[in-house]
Amino acid sequence: MSLERPLLETRRLFAHYRGLAALHGLDLAIAPGEIVAVVGANGAGKSTLLRAIAGQVAISGEIFFDGAPIAGLAPHRISRLGIALVPEGRRLFPRLAVEDNLRLGAYARRGPERFRPLDLVFELFPRLRERLRQRAETLSGGEQQMLAIGRALMTAPRLLMLDEPSQGIMPRLVDDIFAAIARIRAGGVTILIVEQRLAETLAIADRAYVMQTGRIVLAGAAGAIAGNEEVRRAYLGM
Repeated sequence: MSLERPLLETRRLFAHYRGLAALHGLDLAIAPGEIVAVVGANGAGKSTLLRAIAGQVAISGEIFFDGAPIAGLAPHRISRLGIALVPEGRRLFPRLAVEDNLRLGAYARRGPERFRPLDLVFELFPRLRERLRQRAETLSGGEQQMLAIGRALMTAPRLLMLDEPSQGIMPRLVDDIFAAIARIRAGGVTILIVEQRLAETLAIADRAYVMQTGRIVLAGAAGAIAGNEEVRRAYLGM
């Protein structure tokens, strides 16, 4: 798919992770306001792709954000440009209170609007307002994921990248997480999501890339990929 002005674009992106080649020349583009899913079996390189965009692994190739090259920038500089990553495993500060974790998300912002995203976070996740003084380690898995997403939103991102947001969450809270993702997009944030729950992910995504062993083997409308039984069997293990 040719996008007139992608918000994010990678060209011939290669990356190594833990000494192994993980990405092999990926070309990917995301338009402003889209939800784009990256799907595939475990070990396909999906998480490495997100980490590469966030500046957390060594790469070769090109990455552009809003037309400007960002390959090789330090992670904190990429974050300040408006890219936020919610990593697999959440990586919260477990002994700090919910409120402290959220406020740390805004550490690089300045001015009177610094903590304004708190209103959005509490609107999306009312449970967090109820648990402001609790330490993060005392929250349930679903609540911790809400906190991780909320902390990322405190950076006021233009692009939110989510790595396995439903991992380790009770089934009754998974719908809440996916509903929040859809609402975040409705508020103008572009979303790139890696997720094993394919039905739920492809239901909210506009487009999807299918990865296998570090390569993109298929790209298209999310609905078309979700409905293609041959693709589901060959690449998605469904």
